[in-house]
Amino acid sequence: MASCLSFFFFLFFIAFSATLTILPANSLPTFFPRATYSQSLIKHAKTPKPKLPFKTHYFPQTLDHFTFQPKSSKIFYQKYLINSHYWHKGAPIFVYTGNEGDIEWFAANTGFMLDIAPKFKALLVFIEHRFYGESMPFGKDSYKSAKTLGYLNSQQALADFAVLIRSLKQNLSSEASPVVVFGGSYGGMLAAWFRLKYPHIAIGALASSAPILQFDKIIPWSSFYDAVSQDFKDVSLNCFEVIKGSWDELDAMSTQKEALAELSKAFRTCKSLHSTASAQNWLWTAFVYTAMVNYPTEANFLKPLPAYPVEQMCRIIDKLPAGATKLSRAFAAASLYYNYSRAESCFEIEHEVDAHGLHGWEWQSCTEMVMPMTCSKESMFPPSGFDYEEFSEQCQIKYGVLPRPHWITTEFGGQSIHKVLKRFGSNIIFSNGMQDPWSRGGVLKNISASIIAIVAEKGAHHVDFRSATKEDPKWLTEMRRQEVEIIQKWLNEYYEDLRHA
Repeated sequence: MASCLSFFFFLFFIAFSATLTILPANSLPTFFPRATYSQSLIKHAKTPKPKLPFKTHYFPQTLDHFTFQPKSSKIFYQKYLINSHYWHKGAPIFVYTGNEGDIEWFAANTGFMLDIAPKFKALLVFIEHRFYGESMPFGKDSYKSAKTLGYLNSQQALADFAVLIRSLKQNLSSEASPVVVFGGSYGGMLAAWFRLKYPHIAIGALASSAPILQFDKIIPWSSFYDAVSQDFKDVSLNCFEVIKGSWDELDAMSTQKEALAELSKAFRTCKSLHSTASAQNWLWTAFVYTAMVNYPTEANFLKPLPAYPVEQMCRIIDKLPAGATKLSRAFAAASLYYNYSRAESCFEIEHEVDAHGLHGWEWQSCTEMVMPMTCSKESMFPPSGFDYEEFSEQCQIKYGVLPRPHWITTEFGGQSIHKVLKRFGSNIIFSNGMQDPWSRGGVLKNISASIIAIVAEKGAHHVDFRSATKEDPKWLTEMRRQEVEIIQKWLNEYYEDLRHA
């Protein structure tokens, strides 16, 4: 989601901390998980694109699918990737519903689709989400103001996918090919919603780590951070307590005369810090994202990390001398997230770049993707609440818009989402790993015979979408086996119906 986030990569960016006034003590810092790169999200990193077995194409997409204003017919070019190595006419088309970032990033981290393509003789298509990557409706001016960003929302994105898929099938002269949509994190929400909104286009959806229940008051607002905390607590109570106590030490340090100079030295920053909140956000980010990507094998989704990185972080904390401060231990653990490769001699705490083009999520979280979060007293983060009025004020300052906190549940279903899925939905797999804090907002039990929940106790953020390796544990292999079996069932039923049509 993750995206990632994906990956999310996925709520409010901590970018606000660099531009807005400091929040009251009872509010969360302006950080909600999604952006993998912290405070400075304007500058893009010039990193080489991964070499992938896909051909790149650009589709002339309509700006606004839902009005007939003169501007609505404006065309922009939406990027998508195709792998047709195993495909033949009439065979399935597997479509990844892109989320908040450049599409190559998600293609590089969704090896599962490449792994199963030979079995199904599937055409693979990865569609980039509008306003991310190269799919910019207004070019360099796409993020200029609310007038341009107003075309960035999930409904327009779903319509983009529908129009592109229909056109692609026509151009391939293979309109009978069944389509299955795949998505992780926000992309997983889109995949599930796509099946609900466009059941005539996709016969099924695999939604991995899709927190479709994270809105309104469907689940407790503290669920996410309680889950992050539990991940660390399960590994080591001492580790949990050290992180929990590090925030008070950071607060105490911030009152000292030379606080920023001391923090800059302690955190090995490349440039002197301008705010102690930056150090807090840096630590916070490391712990949250490490919990999300606590994969059983080495990975490089958000950052290069070892297998089971939460365990590795806690090992660092537990092995440090008893005389070490809690803050120094927390810093040492967080450094694993930012410098596992040992390539960094210092840390760009306030000036890290956005390598995957994620900052459009700021707009989405200020408009329709309002996912309230709080920190309970049981979590390892400072207790905090969610103040909608304050959140709304920040969005007005940033964009001049008011959030619509009830829109997603109005559009796709709220407290009654299970009833909506049971009555109107079919052929959806919701896969979740319980070590992923986003799983608390996911569907964790079967809703019907065809809306299936596959849950792995040790799984992390859309771990099932990663490429299979020899080191994969049995539970992960079994998770993927079940998904393949269910997809095969959908396709068998589709082709059987087609023969009798």
